[in-house]
Amino acid sequence: MSPSSAPPGPPPIQTALAQMATFRRFTVAEYHELIRIGVLTTEDRVELIDGYLVNKMPQNDPHASTVMRLAEDLFRNVPVGWQARSQLPITLANGEPEPDGAVVRGGRRTYDTRKPTGTDFGIVIEVSDSTLAFDRRFKMAEYAGAGIPVYWIVNLIDERVEVYTSPDPTADPPAYRTRTDYAHGQSVPLVLDGTTVASIPVADLLP
Repeated sequence: MSPSSAPPGPPPIQTALAQMATFRRFTVAEYHELIRIGVLTTEDRVELIDGYLVNKMPQNDPHASTVMRLAEDLFRNVPVGWQARSQLPITLANGEPEPDGAVVRGGRRTYDTRKPTGTDFGIVIEVSDSTLAFDRRFKMAEYAGAGIPVYWIVNLIDERVEVYTSPDPTADPPAYRTRTDYAHGQSVPLVLDGTTVASIPVADLLP
């Protein structure tokens, strides 16, 4: 399947979150300190996006079941030398999101004392329904800014998987140059370091 033209990017980064001058932005180090001293706990369903504490939306049944199937397919298909993760934090320059799925370099013990960052990433994945606009805009900018090579959005509203590739960290805001959509009857290639290691049928993921 040939890639479609580059997706339209959001307006310059001085929008929405960035324009909220009365809101306090946190560094990743400050966010970690809030966790360490107990200000933030596992009961606080938040993640750090572009320096802002963002509430994580409750999961409805289709979202939860899709995350479960996604995790099963990733764990089954990742090759040796890579690790599948589900809803676990990753560390970026200005945030610490918790993507619904990710494939990162390493084995069982690689992240015992740190979180994935930098060149560790192969793919990050978000399952989107009510958060679709946010995932296309703010999380996309976070992931592209980190140079993560592949970003999937499992789009439950339009029943397709959107695959974004060729990140441009220098854009304002950072964006992906290429988007390819996969629908029912098609399979999404699982590409790591430019090599297709497996294909996952879209129908296996969607409710």
